[in-house]
Amino acid sequence: MKIMLVAGARPNFMKIAPILREMDQYRDIDALLVHTGQHYDKNMSDSFFKDLGIKEPDYSLECGGGSHAEQTAKIMITFEKLCVKEKPDIVLVVGDVNSTIAAGLVAKKLQIKLIHVEAGLRSKDRGMPEEINRLATDAITDIFFTTEKNGTENLIREGHAEDKIHFVGHVMIDNLFYQLSRLNGRKLSDQVVALKKSLPVNYFCLTLHRPSNVDNKETIEKLLTALNEISMKTPIIFPCHPRTKKMIENFGLLHLLTEFKNNVNIKQGIILLEPLGYNDFLYIWKDCQGMLTDSGGLQEETTALQIPCLTIRKNTERPVTVQEGSNVLVGTDVDLLKAEVEKILRGERKKGRIPEFWEGDASKRIVKTILSACH
Repeated sequence: MKIMLVAGARPNFMKIAPILREMDQYRDIDALLVHTGQHYDKNMSDSFFKDLGIKEPDYSLECGGGSHAEQTAKIMITFEKLCVKEKPDIVLVVGDVNSTIAAGLVAKKLQIKLIHVEAGLRSKDRGMPEEINRLATDAITDIFFTTEKNGTENLIREGHAEDKIHFVGHVMIDNLFYQLSRLNGRKLSDQVVALKKSLPVNYFCLTLHRPSNVDNKETIEKLLTALNEISMKTPIIFPCHPRTKKMIENFGLLHLLTEFKNNVNIKQGIILLEPLGYNDFLYIWKDCQGMLTDSGGLQEETTALQIPCLTIRKNTERPVTVQEGSNVLVGTDVDLLKAEVEKILRGERKKGRIPEFWEGDASKRIVKTILSACH
């Protein structure tokens, strides 16, 4: 059975890695890893794949950037040629990036069975490009693997056959536990080691990258001003996305941030860092007092480790993190943000619990289901 696993960005590989490691246990699975090149990432060196415990991609399509349409079209054209050459029995896609829908469309046009991992998630906000990719991919998928019961319910409500939907848990959590188990033996960057030594016991971590938060001066200025006020009580570590930093510079807001300096004990401020690799950032945030983020994945990972998470978005496609986990939606309401931070500082944090099947075995359930359903 030849299965082509498609990834387009670094987080995709983290979702695919546990599945690929599990597939390697079976002789009758020929797994090919395809990197569309949707996002160029200098951190994705040979050591990146070694850290994930997987091989380097069998194919790198180098489709690059451009508009959503340009990117999707380039991936489709290149990936179609690869499918015609390799003739896979199955194409497996993960998440909700442009590579997901591009590879999915190609597979179905060539009558190749399509599997979507992390299916059924819905923010109900069609202003998000990811929501369009999720809806379109699930419309043509043959076998769905869901991370939470809300995803299963969404797919059934949309008319998909129940016997094609499998609630298996979350492969991103599989990867989280895998990386945590190996973290102490890893080589971490000198900057991160120095940073950890300089931090007090209590600190927060921050990520911001969504256009709705960073592309409007009034919005990001309001957020950074409130965060700066919070950081006078407890420091906030901010690995900054390049695009976010560019917008902060353009809006003249860099004065609200503090550059990290080695050998200086951190007592307060929003501490600005360059983007960190997965393990470097994990080394920092796994011990933080709380996460402030507009990322989807961090909502889930903090829930798995039962760390308080304040999500700077009006909605989430991962409702289980709010319903059961440690996540609280604060949107861009800075008064609510500050109030929730105060709760955490007072020890009144939302406890939450770990959702069903988020114990690290989702990839095993996925591969067993594929073998039984596709033979």
